[in-house]
Amino acid sequence: MVEKTQDESLKIFSLNGNRPLAEKIANVLGTSLGQCAIKQFSDGEISISIEESVRGAHVYLIQATNQPVNDYYMELLIMIDALKRASAQTINVVLPYYAYARQDRTAKPHEPITAKLIANMIVEAGATRVLTLDLHTVQVQGFFDIPVDNLFTMPLFAHYYRKLGMTGDDYVVVSPKNSGVQRARSLAEYLDTTIAIVDQEKTEESDGYVIGDVKGKRCIMVDDILNTGNTLAKAANLLKEAGAEEIYACVSHALLSDPAKTILEEAPIEDICVTDSCWTAEERHPKQLTYITCSELMGEAVKRIHENTPMSPLFKLEEKDYQ
Repeated sequence: MVEKTQDESLKIFSLNGNRPLAEKIANVLGTSLGQCAIKQFSDGEISISIEESVRGAHVYLIQATNQPVNDYYMELLIMIDALKRASAQTINVVLPYYAYARQDRTAKPHEPITAKLIANMIVEAGATRVLTLDLHTVQVQGFFDIPVDNLFTMPLFAHYYRKLGMTGDDYVVVSPKNSGVQRARSLAEYLDTTIAIVDQEKTEESDGYVIGDVKGKRCIMVDDILNTGNTLAKAANLLKEAGAEEIYACVSHALLSDPAKTILEEAPIEDICVTDSCWTAEERHPKQLTYITCSELMGEAVKRIHENTPMSPLFKLEEKDYQ
């Protein structure tokens, strides 16, 4: 566990994106959340006031940008500006989920690179550092002109599956799409398994196919974002057709947009393990959902940033002290 801190120069604030996670992170650090008031006028304008002194403080501002994405980004930008004008010494933005990260390139002519636009706004507002979790692509770090620490969820999932004994030759880690191979390979190394890939490219002959041997195996699909559930459900059906015995899934950020609950409950998936990086109402949770917390990981990262100690131990399962 993280040692409790009584450093009065460290202040933790939370906006509305994921207050339960922020409270857990503050508890890990042995402190309480700072006082601020957030209200929205009838026309949609957001107003924020900080209700305690932050002069000279090192502030860690926690905001997940799940639904409603744009409101939560505006809260973040307004709060950064308020902290800057209140003379905070550093403004460290903690983004458990970085929305718009999927818009990281121009896939077609005349498209924006919105992930870069968001980075520009955060920096221009006055942030001095960003701490985030499992960016959609790691190169998004390069969109910022301030330090960015990108933590990974694979050690958390590896710990979860290893505790259940889900390792070795009976299991296969599966990327449910072509772009997630590196993520699958990382988890497979922790679990001592082979990997497989689901190519969901639709052709005249099929709706996709599986690359790798999954017949008679227990498959663990791994992805970074769970939105409508279509990708996981389609991949699970293709794995079943290829002879998979049981199918599990783990996902870093559970957005669970409609109709994810229905789609996932109808899919042949035994268990879906997700982190609490995003907050969603319980009525949107499919019955297979299992939550693990990323608060210990992020709390330890905040502590290391504040104390100027190395972050590298957080990237390896064996060296974690928050299991």
